[in-house]
Parts: sequence; C-alpha cells; structure tokens
Amino acid sequence: MSTHLKNFISVTRLDKPIGFLLLFWPCSWGLSLGNYFHKDMDTFFYYLFLFFCGSVLMRSAGCIVNDIVDEKIDKKVSRTRTRPIASGSLGKKLAWAYVLILCSLAFIILIQFNLLTIYLGIFSMIFAFSYPFMKRLTYWPQLFLGFTFNWGIIMAWTAITNEISLLPVLLYVGAIFWTLGYDTIYGLQDASDDEVIGVKSTSIKFKDNLNLFLGSSYIISSILLLFVVISLEINYFLIFLLFFMISLFYQIKICDIKNPAMCLKAFKSNNLSGFFVFLTLSLMALTN
Repeated sequence: MSTHLKNFISVTRLDKPIGFLLLFWPCSWGLSLGNYFHKDMDTFFYYLFLFFCGSVLMRSAGCIVNDIVDEKIDKKVSRTRTRPIASGSLGKKLAWAYVLILCSLAFIILIQFNLLTIYLGIFSMIFAFSYPFMKRLTYWPQLFLGFTFNWGIIMAWTAITNEISLLPVLLYVGAIFWTLGYDTIYGLQDASDDEVIGVKSTSIKFKDNLNLFLGSSYIISSILLLFVVISLEINYFLIFLLFFMISLFYQIKICDIKNPAMCLKAFKSNNLSGFFVFLTLSLMALTN
C-alpha cells in the first residue's frame, strides 16, 4: 500500500467504519419514517444508497477537518499522536485538497434531492465545521456532535416528504440524546489526557456521576423514540426497539472509565443499536 493511500485511509478513518455508520443510521431512520407515510420502495432504496454514500464522504471530510483543527492537541494525546497530520506525514495543503474533493462529491449527491433537502444539507455545514472548535469552548461538544450526526434524520424525512413535521423532529431530539451518551463513552478513552491539556467534554464534566448521566441520556432517548414508534400503527416489530433500549444499558454496564478497551467496545456496540431502530421503522413501514 502506498504512503499516500495509507495516509488517506487513516485521516478519513475509512478503516474504522463505526463513524460513518453512526452517521448513516439516523439517515436510515428518517427515510424509514418517511417511507411509512409515503411508501415508494424504489425511491426508498435509492435514497438509502445515496445517504450511505453521503455519510461516508461527509464523515471522511469531517475527520480531516477535525485533525487539521486538532493538530496540536492530537500531538499531546497518546491515542492520536500518530495520526497523519499530527505526526507530520500528511501536509495540511493536501489534507484541505482531500476535504474539497470529498465535499464536492457529497454536493453532487445532495443535489439529487429536492430543494428543501438541499437547503438543509447546506445548513448542516454550520454544525459540521464548527464542531471541532466546541471542545475548546464548552464541556458539551458531544451535544454539538448530536446536532451534527443526526441532522440526516431531518434531511432524509424531507427527501421523502418535502416537508418538516413533529415526528421526525422528536426522532431527531431522541437521537441527539443517544449521541450524547455514546460519544461521552467514546471520550472516556482520552479523558485523562484531555483533562491535563485543558480539552473539555461531558466525559470529564460528568466523570463522578457517569452512570447517572449516561442513564439519563439513554432514558430520554428511549422515551422519545418509543413515542415516535407508538405514534405509528403498533405491531410486533416494536420488539426491535426494545432491543435498542437493552443495548444502551448494556453499554453502561460494561463501560469502565479505567478501562479504555471496554469503553471502545461499548461505543462500537452502538452500530447494533442504530441498526435495531432502522429495523423497527423499516419493517413497520413495509407492513403498514
């Protein structure tokens, strides 16, 4: 493998798919909810493919911007000091060129949708490119990540329906609390380093009441998602949403601030959590 390709894969985290999957699952939720009310299977699967590609592209671009902004911080954190930009193996000019190419490809995907969705996609750039600075300003960067990573719910809904309504907004808020929980778990891996160098996060702010904070975030998320689902015609596919809830509290059980490996395992399990919600909503839409 060439050095350029190795650096590109590393800086975009393409070798760590959990990131773009956690960006994609909320998109799939919004599409499934929209398909429940406006059933069109051909459009649903086509848009599912487009949102998946968009998730890979935008998460990759976001990782590069994050690494450019965090270059000095990454050099001080044991887990991140070997990243291409922090280590000096990838120059910033080339990194910005990668960002431009990835965003251009994502824009080509975006213009396949209706005008409302295009506007919402452009608006999301405010979240995407301000997020890397939040850890310097507030103990709540995870909340801003929640705004960013789950915006696809709103976009996917409008791509299908060409309107905004209450249910996808409630689903969006529920997903924000889900992200608030799982990204706090993710941040526990670097909490000790972050505290020394002055980086802020909910992982640090709530380290003494971690289970209470995670439990509260996941309960709120579960209640809002349950409300959305029971607003639809109830059927036995509701069981998959219960699996989602169980998976969240399993994470709380296994994550340990003193054991980064278990924190990472708990974080990665959210791929299954996101899939359970997609399964719930997509199957309910198919059988409606």
